[in-house]
Amino acid sequence: MKKNHHIIVFFFSLFLIMRLGSFVSCSEETKVYIVYLGEHNGDKTLKEIEDHHCSFLHSVKGTTTSKEDVRASLVHSYKNVINGFSAVLTPQEVDMISGMEGVISVFHSDPHAIKLHTTRSWDFASLLEGTPLVNSREELLKNANYGEDIIVGVMDTGVWPESSSFNDEGMGPVPKSWNGICQEDVAFNASHCNRKLIGARYYLKGYEAFAGPLNETRDFRSPRDVDGHGTHTASTVGGRRVSNASAIGGFAKGTATGGAPNVRLAIYKVCWTAPDQSLTEGVTCLPDDTLAAFDDAIADGVHVLSISLTFQSETKYYTEDPIAIGSLHAVKRNIVVSCSAGNDGPTPSTVANVAPWIITVGASSIDRVFSSPILLGNGMIVEGQTVTPIRRRRLHPLVYAGDVEIRGTTASNTTGTCLPGTLSRKLVRGKVVLCINNVREASMEVKRAGGVAAILGNSFNEIQVIPFLNPATVTFLDGLKTIVAYIRTEKYPMATLVPGNTMIGTKPAPVMAPFSSKGPNVVDPNILKPDITAPGFNILAAWSEASSPLNMPEDRRVVKYNIVSGTSMSCPHVSAVIALLKSIHPDWSSAAIRSALMTTSTINNAVGRPIKNATGDDANPFEYGSGHFRPSRAADPGLIYDATYTDYLLYLCSQNIRQVSSYNCPDKVPAASNLNYPSLAIANMRGSSRTVTRVVTNVGKDNSTYILAVSSPPGYIVDIVPKILRFSKLGEKHNFSITVTAQSSIESRNEFSFGWYTWSDGVHMVRSPIAVSSSA
Repeated sequence: MKKNHHIIVFFFSLFLIMRLGSFVSCSEETKVYIVYLGEHNGDKTLKEIEDHHCSFLHSVKGTTTSKEDVRASLVHSYKNVINGFSAVLTPQEVDMISGMEGVISVFHSDPHAIKLHTTRSWDFASLLEGTPLVNSREELLKNANYGEDIIVGVMDTGVWPESSSFNDEGMGPVPKSWNGICQEDVAFNASHCNRKLIGARYYLKGYEAFAGPLNETRDFRSPRDVDGHGTHTASTVGGRRVSNASAIGGFAKGTATGGAPNVRLAIYKVCWTAPDQSLTEGVTCLPDDTLAAFDDAIADGVHVLSISLTFQSETKYYTEDPIAIGSLHAVKRNIVVSCSAGNDGPTPSTVANVAPWIITVGASSIDRVFSSPILLGNGMIVEGQTVTPIRRRRLHPLVYAGDVEIRGTTASNTTGTCLPGTLSRKLVRGKVVLCINNVREASMEVKRAGGVAAILGNSFNEIQVIPFLNPATVTFLDGLKTIVAYIRTEKYPMATLVPGNTMIGTKPAPVMAPFSSKGPNVVDPNILKPDITAPGFNILAAWSEASSPLNMPEDRRVVKYNIVSGTSMSCPHVSAVIALLKSIHPDWSSAAIRSALMTTSTINNAVGRPIKNATGDDANPFEYGSGHFRPSRAADPGLIYDATYTDYLLYLCSQNIRQVSSYNCPDKVPAASNLNYPSLAIANMRGSSRTVTRVVTNVGKDNSTYILAVSSPPGYIVDIVPKILRFSKLGEKHNFSITVTAQSSIESRNEFSFGWYTWSDGVHMVRSPIAVSSSA
C-alpha cells in the first residue's frame, strides 16, 4: 500500500490493566510476548498442548496466581504445526521463560513491527517474455488450468466478498484437500464463501490484548474488509475476469483479472483499523495474531501464501520474526511463501522479509500512465498525471504555495509544501496552487483554502497517482521547475488542468518504483534480497465498498475498483504465477519455483534497455533482485537451484540458530553463501578470494549441454568450474564451484559490486546475479 499510509500504531487501554487485575501489579510493565518452542511432534491432543503452554506460565507466575488468571494471561496457543504461545508477561517473567528448556526464542509482539505494504499489469508482463512467445500468457494459463484447485492463502485486512472478482461461476467443487472454515461473525456468514472464496478467518486476540475491545463502528469483527487493502491483494492474485472495470472517473478501464483467475482463495484477516485513528493513519497487525494465522493456514491446506506485510524490527534474528518463523514451517510442507519487500525505498538496506526460504518481491511500473497535463497561460503544456476526474475549465490565476502562506506557519524547509493549515484563504481563493509536495494532504489543504486546483511536484521519474477529492495533477521535477520559472517571470501567471486520460504503451517500462525497499540484506548480507520485481505501481484491483478511494474520513466516495501502489501490489502478482507453476509442476519444491522465477527474469525493459530506477539511473540487483518476472518463461527454466528444509536448517547453523532440537549442526558449518540459492552474495570477503558451490538440476530436456558466460563484478574476478555442464536425463544434478577473487588494486570498502553468470543450452538462459563486497 502507499508508503506511510499504513502505520502500525501502539496503544494501551485501561482494558489491559483491568484484564491483568489480580495477577500483575499495575506498577509492573507488561506486554504481550511470543514464546517460540519450534514444532509439534504430533503426539499430543489440543488440550494437552494448551496445558503444556500454560505450564510455562504457572512456573513463572508463581503459586499465588490462580489457574484462571494464568489462563487469562494466555493470548494465543499455537496448536496445529507451530509450537508456541503468546501471553501477557513482565520483563522478569520473560527472562525466566527464556532460560527454560525447549524455548527457542521469546520476543515482544510489537504492534509497530508489522506493516502493510488488474487491467493492464498482466498484459504488460507478457510483453517482457520476448518475441518468440506469442500469446504466452494465455498458453501459460491454459497449461495451468487457470490455477484451478490451487489454494492461495492471503494474510491481510480481510475481503469484500460481494466483489465481482470473487464470483465462482463455472468453477468446480472445493478441493477435497481443503480443511479450513468460513468463520462467521459480524456482516459475514457461511454464504459469503463459495467455490472461489473457499475459506475465511480472522485473528483479534492479540489486537484486543493491546488495544482493548475492537471499536465495531470502525471495523468488522469478522473477515470482512473495511480498509480495501486485503480485497485488492486477493483479487490481484486470483480475481475472476470482470469486464469494464475501472477506477473512479473511468481510469484504467478494461477487463480486470487476477493472475490466476481460477485459484481458490483463503482469507486470513490479521490487520485491523488502528485504535482511535482514522483510516489514513493506519491499521494494526499484531505479530502474535499473524503467527496464529500461519498456524491455521498450514493446517488448512493452502498451497501458496501471499503476504503483503513486512516485519520491521531492530532484531537480526529469524527466530524473532513471526513471518520468517511461520514461513519456515510452511516451506517444510512445501507451501510457497511470497512476501512484499517493503515500501521504505529508495533508502538502501531497507528490504524486509529477507529469510532465504521466502520469495521477496520488489515493485516496478507498467507501461500505463494517466495523463493530465497543465496548460499554462503562455500556451506551454507541462506533463502531469492524475486519476482524479477533472472537468475542462478556463484559465485561472496561478500561484506558488510559498507565496500565499499564513505568516509563521512554515519553516524554511517546509515552505511551499502545502502543509495543513498553512495556506491563506484570502490569497488562495479562486486560484491554481503549485505545491512542492505530492501527498494527498497537500491537495486537501488547497481545497480547504479555496483553491480551484492543485499542481503537486514529484521528485522522481515515476508518479504514484492518487484519486484526489479536488482537481489536482502531479508533475515531475522538471515540470515543477518549468512552472516555478513561469510564475517568477510572468506578470499574471495563469493555468488550468487538462482532463486526464489513460495512455497505454508508454516507454520506458518497467521502471523501479521509488518506494520499493532496497538491499543489501541487513539480517544476512550473504543472501541477496529482494529476489525479484513485479508490477506494483498504479495497479487497479477490487476494493472494499466500506472504504473510499483515499481511505480518508472526508472521502465519502464508494468504488468497486481502485488504483493503489506498493510492494503489497507486486507480491500478489508473483503469488499468482507461483500458483500457476504449482499447477503445471506439482512435484516442484518451493525452492525450485523460486529458482524458476528468478533465473528466467529480465533486467531489461520492454525496449531492450537496462531497467532504470526512479532517478533515471540503471537499477541494480539490490533494487530488482534477479530482475522483472517473466511468468511464461518461468514454466520452462531449463535448470533449477533446489533446496530442502534441511538445507535451511544448515543455513541457520551459519547464523548460530538452532531451529529444532532433533537437528545437530555439524562441527564445520558451511558459510551462508553456500546455500544453494539462485543468486550469489558475498559480503566481507576477508581475504583475496572466496569459493562457494552450487548445484543445478536439469528440468529442461534430456541430453542437453549448458555453456557458461560470466560478467565479473568490477574489481573482482569470477571463475566458475566446470564451464560446461552436460546432462543425459531429466532430474540429473551437477555441481560447480564459484571462486571470487579481489583484484590487487581494489580497496577494502563497504560498497557492493555487481555482476552475473549464465548457463545456456541455446534455448534456456539460466541467469544469476552476483553481489560482492570486500568488507561488511
